[in-house]
Amino acid sequence: MRLPPDHPLRLALNEEVHARPPEALSAPLRLTFLALYSDASLRQREWEHVCELARRHGVAPPPERAAHFSADFGAFRLKWERHSEFTRYKFIVAGPCPEPFLDPALAAVPADWLAGLPGSVMVATHAALLPDEPEPDLEQLAHRDFAGNVLVGAGVAGGAGTAYTDFRLHEGFGRLVVLDRGMTQRQSGRTMQRLLEIDTYRLMALLALPVAQGLTPWLNEAERELARITTSLVDSTEADEPALLDRLTDLEAQIESREAEHHYRFTAADAYDGLVQRRIEELREVRIQGLQTFQEFTERRLAPAMNTCRSVAQRLESLSQRVARATQLLSTRVDVSRERQNQQVLVSMNRRAEAQLRLQQTVEGLSVAAITYYIVGLVAYAAKGLAAAGLPLDVELATAASIPLVALGVALGVRRVRQRVTGAAH
Repeated sequence: MRLPPDHPLRLALNEEVHARPPEALSAPLRLTFLALYSDASLRQREWEHVCELARRHGVAPPPERAAHFSADFGAFRLKWERHSEFTRYKFIVAGPCPEPFLDPALAAVPADWLAGLPGSVMVATHAALLPDEPEPDLEQLAHRDFAGNVLVGAGVAGGAGTAYTDFRLHEGFGRLVVLDRGMTQRQSGRTMQRLLEIDTYRLMALLALPVAQGLTPWLNEAERELARITTSLVDSTEADEPALLDRLTDLEAQIESREAEHHYRFTAADAYDGLVQRRIEELREVRIQGLQTFQEFTERRLAPAMNTCRSVAQRLESLSQRVARATQLLSTRVDVSRERQNQQVLVSMNRRAEAQLRLQQTVEGLSVAAITYYIVGLVAYAAKGLAAAGLPLDVELATAASIPLVALGVALGVRRVRQRVTGAAH
């Protein structure tokens, strides 16, 4: 059966659902989980570092640009995964161990290679997957594995397993104990991954909290500044408006700068918080009498922090909108003032044009009188000459009679010249 050609991304998109599958785990085993914060500039170094470890142990390295890699290195298994902001490493050592936290899986990994890992540690956890055993004494378990701290725990996978932790660091590492009460290997792998991801995504979400706390004092001052500006707008004059507009545009620029700088962090925190809630739901917790569940502990600590981050993000966005409205209002007032000034300038120009026209008409009248005077003088000289030649001509009468004719002719001539000049100007 022949079909049209595949879309260029069909295969990649179809395989995406199978990317980063959980490791199949079988009790007993020890596991060390590392999540290192890293940006895009470290991607090549991370790949080269994993390739170096593979070459040391005679294992085929991951292909270039690979996003995940899993291999058996003999003394341990490695699962390496890249994510947007962090890279995860799981080191797994199978077999029983009386003291899983005194002899963790990480002890099997070359120390010099570990020291050279690119990035900075966000999460480091030692975990133990242990076979089923009688219901442990919680006080004894807390003192044996968690330095006597208060435990958080629940039945997981609908009761097929039990998980315990204290969400504290012991010499730089968290601790997690999972008891297998009938889980399949794949189910054990998924459960362990969900528990480790809850802690990872919780800390990644909390990266926005210091940002929100740092922005709060600035937001308080910015809101006060906006209140001062809007109060000044009520009684401001035209002379005050340019200075107020400068203050508003400066405030708006500061807001836009902070929004651009921190928008990603706040949206990422919201996304990580959603992942935490989803992973907790997937655990299918069963309450253990006397212990907080993972959901209760996480909600009590994470929810207020996320509410703070959302509140600050909303305040920043709201402040941006309010400043934009105030800027628009003030800009409108400045535009109206400018139009009023322009109108006054036009009125003044019209007045000057009218005065110039009256002055021009006056000059034209004087010009007609002067030109008439000179032409009439020429007529008088001409009449005198004709009278001297013997023509019976009254010089004074001829001169007087020529005045209205000359004046009319000169006026018409000046008017015609002015009309031509005005027409050429238009």
